[in-house]
Amino acid sequence: MEKQEDKTIKVGVGVLIFNDKNQLLLGLRKSTHGGGSWCPPGGHLEYGESFEAAGVRETREETGLEIEPKRLEIAGVTNDFFAESGKHYVTVVLNAGVVNGQPQVTEPEKCETWQWFNLSELPENLFLPMRNFLSEQRAKMPFRV
Repeated sequence: MEKQEDKTIKVGVGVLIFNDKNQLLLGLRKSTHGGGSWCPPGGHLEYGESFEAAGVRETREETGLEIEPKRLEIAGVTNDFFAESGKHYVTVVLNAGVVNGQPQVTEPEKCETWQWFNLSELPENLFLPMRNFLSEQRAKMPFRV
C-alpha cells in the first residue's frame, strides 16, 4: 500500500533575538528538516498555545534564554513550502528585541551551535522561513538599501 502524503499545514514560530551589539542570534540546524541551515530559535506551535508562549517555550528549550512574553511582538508571517520534503508551514516570526545572556546548545540533537551575526553579514544558507521573512521585509521597503 502506498503511503499517503501528509497535506497538513503546520504552524511554526521563529524568535528574532538581538544582543546589545544589534547582532541576530541564529542556530545551525542538525535535523533532516532544514539541516545545515541557520535559523532563529523556534519550533511548532502546540495546541491551545499563544504565539508568544510558543516563542518563550521554544527559546528556553533550545537556548536556555528566558524571554518575557510581553516583550514579544509579531514581526511578520511567512508561507513556507519545503519542496524537498513536501512540508508546508505558516511561520509566525516574533521579535524579542535585545535579550541578555549567552545562548547554550540545550538540544544538541537539533542544533550544532548558536552564533551572533551582524545583520549585514548573515549566512547565505538560511532556513527557508528566515529567507522568506527577509525577502518579504525587503519587498516592503519603499526604497532599496
